[in-house]
Amino acid sequence: MEKEFVIIGAGPGGYVAAIRAAQLGAKVTLIEGRDIGGTCLNRGCISTKALYANAKKINELKEMDTFGVKLEGFSIDFNVIQDRKAKVVHQLVSGIEQLLKVYKVEVIKGWATLLDEHTIEVKLPEGETETIKAEKILLAAGSKPSILPVEGADLPGVITSDDLLDIGHVPKRLAVAGSGVIGIELAAIFQAFGSEVSVISSTLLKRMDGEMIKRVQPYLKKQGLKILQDCRVTGIEKSDNGLVVHIRNKKTEAVDTVEADVLLMAPGREPMLDNLGLKAAGVAFDNKGIKVGENFQTNLPHIYAIGDAIGGMMLAHVASHQGIAAVETMLGHTHDIRLDVVPDCVFMDPQLAGVGQTEEQLKEAGVDYISGKFLFGANGKALSMGEPDGFVKVLARSDNHQILGAHIMGPHASDLIHELTLAMAHDLTLEDVANTIHAHPTLAECVLEASLAAKGEAIHSAPPRKPRK
Repeated sequence: MEKEFVIIGAGPGGYVAAIRAAQLGAKVTLIEGRDIGGTCLNRGCISTKALYANAKKINELKEMDTFGVKLEGFSIDFNVIQDRKAKVVHQLVSGIEQLLKVYKVEVIKGWATLLDEHTIEVKLPEGETETIKAEKILLAAGSKPSILPVEGADLPGVITSDDLLDIGHVPKRLAVAGSGVIGIELAAIFQAFGSEVSVISSTLLKRMDGEMIKRVQPYLKKQGLKILQDCRVTGIEKSDNGLVVHIRNKKTEAVDTVEADVLLMAPGREPMLDNLGLKAAGVAFDNKGIKVGENFQTNLPHIYAIGDAIGGMMLAHVASHQGIAAVETMLGHTHDIRLDVVPDCVFMDPQLAGVGQTEEQLKEAGVDYISGKFLFGANGKALSMGEPDGFVKVLARSDNHQILGAHIMGPHASDLIHELTLAMAHDLTLEDVANTIHAHPTLAECVLEASLAAKGEAIHSAPPRKPRK
């Protein structure tokens, strides 16, 4: 069966690419072995954020007395929480399926394997196989949770994020092996639900700005999370009371144990390349992912690859924009997407978000920069909301004030970061932000004030102290 444009994988990279290719006039076939929407909608971003919304409501209830609302107590129904999450996922997946129909994208449910550079074998759910010849191929196979290679990793109770998001109860004792975005978000969520959470942390939120990481640790501890810093899991044993997790401090070499009912493996994710047939097709790859060049072209001119399958920043929004860029190139168009300007968010309380370079990266590169910071505690909207914790920090070149990075810790950080992402994508300066009127009272005023602060001109904070001579 001859096909013009075949996309393997219907996650946020694949399905977005399919819609964009259809908009450009291509006849698109989309192949997916599991669920439309991929990990993001079904077992990742959306599932986690639906649960995060529940956790945030619980945390807000604990503070209601400060708003003059007296509560005698409350309880949670975890089945209702999980049902709500499932409904959110179903609504979004159904919407995407309908969009694919509107754009006349052919969807084949099945697992795809490349037999050669133009031939794809699809194993259908009924057990039959279908062979497809494709003129152009886009690989968007996604990723899977990584498992630490330690003894006991296959014991009952040792689970991945996929399993925890669908768990039927709140574990009494939850250990989390990994302190990246996935590990910290799920740790904070289940702590709010009532779990006793221990996070075994090798490097806490390593993609984030160093100042934010330092400042967020007291909040995590205040919420009840136990953070075991600089530690790694060395082994897991079954006990009469659940699991015993053996850990070692990588700095002191001291050993210890953590007892848990459930251990979440959250060291990260890895490209899902098994059974994709890359060797048979002659597509270059290694254990980090499929190798691509300019505009995501592989070593074969008609095969491109995007998203988690190529490694790098494994984020849904990155995959989506890579997909758009790839199909526009494959269909003879050009794109202007700034793929080097990527916002990164952590959904917890307080939220974290960053874009561009951190102070550590600028110092290491020897860049002459200035920094401006404004606290949410000096912002009228944040105080009114009862969420005064955190700050906005803006980094810019010393000479021309071009914005190089921004980092936000506080309420709605994941929304506020986009003003500064837009500024960076268009090479704007501190003056461009500072000379733009921001509505009052809004959280966005913190972005304005931080931009002014970098020049020593913030209105609602005292000027920085001059160093003593």
